Amino acid sequence: MVTAQMIKELRERTGVGMSDCKNALVEANGDLEIAIDLLRKKGLSKAAKRAGNETSEWRIKIVTENGATFVAVVSCETDFVARNDTFEAMLDHFIAIRMNSDSDVEAIAQAEELKASEYTLKVGENMQIRTLAKIEGEVIATYVHSNFKNGSVVVAKAGTDADILIQVAMHVVASNPQVIAPTDISDADVAKEKEIQLALMEQDPKNASKPKEILEKIIDGKMTKFREENALLTQPFVVNPDQKVGDAIGKDSIVAFYRYSI
Repeated sequence: MVTAQMIKELRERTGVGMSDCKNALVEANGDLEIAIDLLRKKGLSKAAKRAGNETSEWRIKIVTENGATFVAVVSCETDFVARNDTFEAMLDHFIAIRMNSDSDVEAIAQAEELKASEYTLKVGENMQIRTLAKIEGEVIATYVHSNFKNGSVVVAKAGTDADILIQVAMHVVASNPQVIAPTDISDADVAKEKEIQLALMEQDPKNASKPKEILEKIIDGKMTKFREENALLTQPFVVNPDQKVGDAIGKDSIVAFYRYSI
């Protein structure tokens, strides 16, 4: 008996469409290896052979339409493919799927099927859909770097300066903040960083004679710096390093941000 799990496994190993995988498994009486051979004999060997190849290159597509922003991030094997017209057309196709889907999960499932049935053989490389998402908000700014490998979406409250928000989107790509505000850094992350810094201080001979109270104050200062360096609002603004991002855009303006890269 051919199960959905068997079809899923064959599809993941070969990059071939669900219907072709099911038919091959039925013909092979459920034997996965025989099914792979059957797919190869039917002209789908290219997809099957490349399915395990590393996908270390990628391209980002961000589109804003009718008040919503749509993001597609797909990786492939080579930069040459990531920059060709067929790959970009595929991203456009995926964006269109997300525009007409009720959820990211539903859209990714449809895009995976389309990728397997139409694009895997055409592109000739293994590909992975990393992100296919819809983002909504009162004010949205987006940025994609000229290499199409790094991008961001920043969501803000109504009334936020749109031009400065675009600069903030650029900043997110350049500076890679982890959270919006310093207080958003989790206690677990702070505790981990504190442990690392304390170990480094204990290894430094210059700290051997310092009282514990002094060392604790030094650690507290380092933790404050750690929070500020990783929070968007307290990072030096890339367009004006003498100013913090929060001072430029407003400390209560940012609702969310998303940074895309792999």
